[in-house]
Amino acid sequence: MISLTASRAGLLISVIASLLLVAASAGNFYQDVDVYFGGPRAQILQGGQLLTLSLDQASGSGFNSKMEYMFGRFDMQLKLIPGNSAGTVTTFYLTSQGNAHDEIDFEFLGNSSGQPYTVHTNVFGQGKGGKEQQFHLWFDPTTAFHTYSIVWNSQRIIFLVDNNPIRVFNNDESKGVPFPKNQPMRVYCSLWNADDWATQGGRVKTDWSKAPFSVSYRNFNANGCVRSPGSSTCDSTNSANNDQAWQNQGLDAKARNRMNWLRQRFMVYNYCADRSRFPQGFPPECKGQQ
Repeated sequence: MISLTASRAGLLISVIASLLLVAASAGNFYQDVDVYFGGPRAQILQGGQLLTLSLDQASGSGFNSKMEYMFGRFDMQLKLIPGNSAGTVTTFYLTSQGNAHDEIDFEFLGNSSGQPYTVHTNVFGQGKGGKEQQFHLWFDPTTAFHTYSIVWNSQRIIFLVDNNPIRVFNNDESKGVPFPKNQPMRVYCSLWNADDWATQGGRVKTDWSKAPFSVSYRNFNANGCVRSPGSSTCDSTNSANNDQAWQNQGLDAKARNRMNWLRQRFMVYNYCADRSRFPQGFPPECKGQQ
């Protein structure tokens, strides 16, 4: 009887410990991020589980991760601005600092009522970008939270929406294409006005009578190699948790088929198909790039 009671007690302790571990790994905006502009327009709510950004005619707002990372998987759930969001841009991206910075972008370009959001993706290596691909979402991103993810390792970058891959940017340094792999980056999120270009090339302006605009973030998870203070490198044992699948993550046949299906139906711009930009021939990475 004593043995059975002890066994049950041990099981209960194990279950409680597991629950505490899950709660600890869920992330808390109070602990994980700093507001870098917009002041009170950035609000942390629900005990650190929700963060809202707002935009009015005076200013937008934004936050960034406290930690810097060298490679990893970065997930964020967003619920975007409903109704007429024309002219606004909501972001979730990684970037380093300086003129020769690296950057990996998710940008959500606002729309007139009844029109789909445009998801704008881009990659910068050593200050060189211009690698835009854009997609329309296959759901309404304003009615519920959806998960947007960036997987970044030394071989490739993968963009995912609700765990569905929509783009892979491979490391093509052998072709002379800069790839972000030497500079630690922070996660940044922001909401700002870009009505000079965001909606239909700037033809549709922000309707400030609808302000303030608001977007919500939750379930931030950064599972990566945390950069040691004062160092440009880090050890993979400094990973945020023990799941290090991101280090060599690629796409299996099923995931690649799913990505190709989504790209065929929802991609609306690909720099590797824009002959007006590259009349002398496409950039070297375009062959085989997705």
